[in-house]
Amino acid sequence: MLITGAARGIGAALARRLHRRGARVLLTGLEPELLAKVAAECGDAPWLPADVADRAGLASAIDDLVETAGGLDVVVANAGIACQWPVLTGDPAVLEKTLQVNVLGTYNTLRAAGPHISHPRGYALAVASLAAAVRAPLLGAYSSSKAAVEALGDTLRVELQPTGAKVGVAYFAELDTDMTHRGFDTRAVSAMRTGGSTFTGVTPLKAGIDALESGIAWRSRRVYAPRWVGPLLPARAIAQRVFELLIAPSVPEAVRLASEERPPFTTPQP
Repeated sequence: MLITGAARGIGAALARRLHRRGARVLLTGLEPELLAKVAAECGDAPWLPADVADRAGLASAIDDLVETAGGLDVVVANAGIACQWPVLTGDPAVLEKTLQVNVLGTYNTLRAAGPHISHPRGYALAVASLAAAVRAPLLGAYSSSKAAVEALGDTLRVELQPTGAKVGVAYFAELDTDMTHRGFDTRAVSAMRTGGSTFTGVTPLKAGIDALESGIAWRSRRVYAPRWVGPLLPARAIAQRVFELLIAPSVPEAVRLASEERPPFTTPQP
């Protein structure tokens, strides 16, 4: 089972869980020291540093890892970044980099691993977000990228059907990870919070890993956490309108503050 973005957060926690369940994990990520530590905790799992935005480099790393393992059953396209970004006043480079990593990075992962998992037990899981369905102010770059990830996963599912392989898309609200805490640690987001520490409140990471483990085991079309995210997905248009009404009073001040801030990406980029 190959996991991108495995150096920290969801990727690292999933690698540890799958290893404990007896799976052989293959790991890629940007931060070699952290990645090596996760690999050591997973029975000295094979790993290679790779930037998902580097198509050729990632493909080479995936091919090498798959050759080492003798095959591949599951790929989890997990690597991603986020950064506060107001549409009109945000730096266009933030949008470009977010799309490069989240959208093209997912595509590069699926493209490289796709031939290896094109068999009846094969499974590809593209990690999107609740933001793919319900879009929040100041997260336009992230929401756009995750909506595209959802579209890639849904399209690939149909195209891989003749091979017997399955494809899933994962949707998470704010899980207790570095990405969540770094992404919401701005004055603008603080001005827009609706009573919790984030938009929906932070969910323990274990809930997300439980969902991923189950989704991989069942080759699920949809993986989500916490549980209320699942019923919300088919009602996304209504949920979007309700969310907009709830946060409307705080948006002007939040947008003003965001125009003055330049926060970093949740994961440092090369």
